[in-house]
Amino acid sequence: MTGPAPIRRSGRWIERWDPEDEGFWQATGERVARRNLWFSVLAEHIGFSVWTLWSVLVLFMGPEYGLTPADKFLLTSAVTLVGAVARVPYTFAVAVFGGRNWTIISASLLLVPSAAAFAVMEPGTSFSTFLLVGLLAGIGGGNFASSMTNINAFFPLRRKGWALGLNAGGGNIGVPVIQLIALAVIGAGGGPRVLLGVYIPLIVAAAVLAALFMDNLASVKNDTGAALDAAKERHTWIMSFLYVGTFGSFIGYSFAFGQVLTNQFGRTPLQAAYLTFIGPLLGSLVRPVGGRLADRYGGARITLWNYVGMAAATAVLVVASTAKSPALFVPVFVVLFVLSGLGNGSTYKMIPGIFQAKALAGGLTGEAAAAHGRRLSGASMGLIGAVGALGGVGINLAFRQSFLSYGSGSGAFVAFLVFYGVCFAVTWAVYLRRPATRAVSTLTAETKPLLSYAEV
Repeated sequence: MTGPAPIRRSGRWIERWDPEDEGFWQATGERVARRNLWFSVLAEHIGFSVWTLWSVLVLFMGPEYGLTPADKFLLTSAVTLVGAVARVPYTFAVAVFGGRNWTIISASLLLVPSAAAFAVMEPGTSFSTFLLVGLLAGIGGGNFASSMTNINAFFPLRRKGWALGLNAGGGNIGVPVIQLIALAVIGAGGGPRVLLGVYIPLIVAAAVLAALFMDNLASVKNDTGAALDAAKERHTWIMSFLYVGTFGSFIGYSFAFGQVLTNQFGRTPLQAAYLTFIGPLLGSLVRPVGGRLADRYGGARITLWNYVGMAAATAVLVVASTAKSPALFVPVFVVLFVLSGLGNGSTYKMIPGIFQAKALAGGLTGEAAAAHGRRLSGASMGLIGAVGALGGVGINLAFRQSFLSYGSGSGAFVAFLVFYGVCFAVTWAVYLRRPATRAVSTLTAETKPLLSYAEV
């Protein structure tokens, strides 16, 4: 049996979308969803590259720019902060404009910070000017929220871990890619304007391809109230906290890795550039793996043990930082990146499952429960992504204070170790402790199939 084809209207709108219907999914849904996924990944990838642009540009900024290490950490912290805040309105934008339409707009907006950086990137520019232009780059961080909200609506629950992991991982990989391109530019003797000249045409290409090949879902349009409903759910804020530990770590370390290598271990910008891309690259590539593992074993279980690994790696980094051992520090830092990527995939798998479990507990069944889960999970993802990105701000500020106080990052790593321990405790207490699982199972005793929090 095959399901009905999606009904379209002008402007690439799809009126009817039911991915939980296996016939519909097999006949047309999967093909359409995958096409939107690939071009969403491209646009989000470019957005991440622009957002993390300044983590690379500060490596070009030698003594002639007159910036101290504290100035550079403050600059990257400010960029991270704007990216986190931008994720909230970007989440609403999908419901206001449509997923395809907003992808075109958000991709085009990336031309503003890129052109501005191209204009001011030279010695003699004031720190306040660099800070203002850096703030503009923060809008690239918002693309993640709108992209995840949009793609969440296209896929059935059974495929969300893979789809969201791939969408986010493909976006995250924009971090190491821009670092690799910067490495090539530095190695060839080029300057920061050469790097920017590479990205401006790529931004245009992402916007044009989104216009040609993506779709809007009418079921998502004009549902701005979903974000308000999601904001009232305690699980939105619990998952936001856990996402601080995974994605906040990933983006914070991506901004800070090169600066730690140059300031604490005396590496030149070129030497740092040879190393900084490795962690973000592996952390991005492994994110879909985290989603796949969560699909199979449950996101909460993967997230729990992932925090154990992150805490263990951080403990080793405290030792390596104190001993000033780059031979130990660099590979363990890369391991921490990989674990943050796994955790990104598993935490985002948890979100739709949690809201569908609550829908089942409330008496909804079938497509009604699935639609409720899609609606709230899609809306909550932007809020969770925004709070999670604030973790990147905290990491850069922690490094800044640690270098000011101790001349190294050791104090910051101690703080991160404590935080990962708290994340482990919250994951266990809310989503894996037996009473919580029994409570959900009891509430949904008359509703099959069951989804306990331990299984999300």
